[in-house]
Amino acid sequence: MEIEKLKESLSVCKVASVKDISLDVEPCFVGITNEEISLVCSTQNVPLNTVAREDGWGGFKISGVLDFSLVGILAGISSILADGKIGIFAISTYNTDYILVKKENFSRAEELLKNNGYTVKG
Repeated sequence: MEIEKLKESLSVCKVASVKDISLDVEPCFVGITNEEISLVCSTQNVPLNTVAREDGWGGFKISGVLDFSLVGILAGISSILADGKIGIFAISTYNTDYILVKKENFSRAEELLKNNGYTVKG
């Protein structure tokens, strides 16, 4: 399986209002529940009015469009990283999955994935 490295430094944020979020920038992942509004975006595009934020994330994207019938892709990657004591922040979109790891663990995560049969590009 092929994985792409995202070039941007990413931040995970909590915002008070969707009005604070610019949907014109990429990447932009928004999650809205009755408890919070979460945002993952490039660090340079974090809104000024955040309730909380954590900078210093790097990301991997699973290449291609994943069919909904595929089973265990995210579980396989997360298990490899968990065995290596690397925490993740996972995001799924309609087409694919993204795995975020803290920047200080990014090179080690890449090495673990390569050592377990994944091709990492970028």
